[in-house]
Amino acid sequence: MDRILTKDATDFINDELLHSLIDNTKEDRSLLREIFAKSKSKQALTLEETAQLLAINSPEGLEELFQTARELKKSIYGNRIVLFAPLYIGNYCINNCQYCGFRSSLTSAIRKTLTEQELVAEVAQLEKEGHKRLILVYGEHPKYSPEYIAQTVRTVYNVKVGNGEIRRVNINAAPMSVEGFRIVKESGIGTFQVFQETYHKETYAKYHPAPTTKSDYMWRLNAMDRAFEGGIDDMGIGALFGLYDWRFEVLGLVRHAIYLQEKFGVGPHTISFPRIKAAQGLDMNLPYQVSDEHFKQLVAILRMAVPYTGLIMTARETSEVRDSVIEFGVSQIDAGTRLEIGGYQESREKGQELNREQFQVGDSRELDSVIQWLLNKDFIPSFCTSCYRVGRTGEHFMEYAIPGFIGSFCTPNALLTLSEYLEDYSSEKTKQAGYELINRELAKIKDLNKRDEVAAKIELIKSGKRDILY
Repeated sequence: MDRILTKDATDFINDELLHSLIDNTKEDRSLLREIFAKSKSKQALTLEETAQLLAINSPEGLEELFQTARELKKSIYGNRIVLFAPLYIGNYCINNCQYCGFRSSLTSAIRKTLTEQELVAEVAQLEKEGHKRLILVYGEHPKYSPEYIAQTVRTVYNVKVGNGEIRRVNINAAPMSVEGFRIVKESGIGTFQVFQETYHKETYAKYHPAPTTKSDYMWRLNAMDRAFEGGIDDMGIGALFGLYDWRFEVLGLVRHAIYLQEKFGVGPHTISFPRIKAAQGLDMNLPYQVSDEHFKQLVAILRMAVPYTGLIMTARETSEVRDSVIEFGVSQIDAGTRLEIGGYQESREKGQELNREQFQVGDSRELDSVIQWLLNKDFIPSFCTSCYRVGRTGEHFMEYAIPGFIGSFCTPNALLTLSEYLEDYSSEKTKQAGYELINRELAKIKDLNKRDEVAAKIELIKSGKRDILY
């Protein structure tokens, strides 16, 4: 890999400071009142304010935390939930991450890279199910060069089945050089994800042993700096919870977001917070596993600390956990997820095979079932891609997102893309519930001209028109 010299990289994670905030911050009701008030005004929080939220352990403090996060999410994004599917392109990997089912030392893992024909077939199947947004996932291996990734992105965009098409392709792949990011950007990607995994340096070294590409903490930490230089202004960060103290990782994510905002004027478009799940050959007796209650708390804290950023809860979590956490700030989830390479063409009756996947999926429900669940909880399932496609990314997106104006676009587009799904792919039960929710949501639009405009667009969709952007 073509690297910069990491001695010139910026280390914005101060381990001593983060530990000090965790060890020395105690729950303070008067400070919390100020923080909750600040959060309700849609202002991002400082590290010190985030640490105060991490210190909450009283029932009344937690209840106010959850209520504030719930209200904040609704005030910025409304009650929509964006849906996507992960598509694993290949699982060859030169790294030896000790928690991963793709690690290089695991000889029992079945290695595969989709051929172009197989990739087309996978995308076609996802389109037949109703998906419009994908994240392509690649192992960290020379096979998956920037040129290769760019070609697979173009292939995905070119697959059209009936009314189906993929309108946004996001990427989860190895950190790249500036030129690598530039090549991938030119293929038309949406968000580029690079997860630090753990922001704690000693733990990072433990789980990412040298001499592998991923053992370089600073190369990974500064990936987004290079992405910006390569022209990518829409990016996702994340941490793998369970490797180290969850409170440290939350502070690491918030510090990363603050750093990007200060340096580039653009914070992360998304933050992911997956918990470690079973993988082939993984000893799950890990000392820092995150409880369900702490998981719920960290989601609420992230929503308040970085209010303008989308929060992604993955299908690593069970349907029960997702059901209990989703209202506290989550804005994106995957649905109908299969992680085996080529798995979307296989029968849903076939069980998971850990030797073919990176980790075990907790929520294996089909897309239509997930949509029914969201509708029953009064959420709007959304396949919206309008911001990316009309240029509301980077600083332009932040101009709308930080003050909370993005919701005026999100809800109408969510209703339009839901209507497409109901007309083309849903079961009758889902269709009935979907239009009942759409009618309720239309009635909530106070601007009568806007309400009529959205309703008219929905009628156009019913008559056969597709891809109407608001």
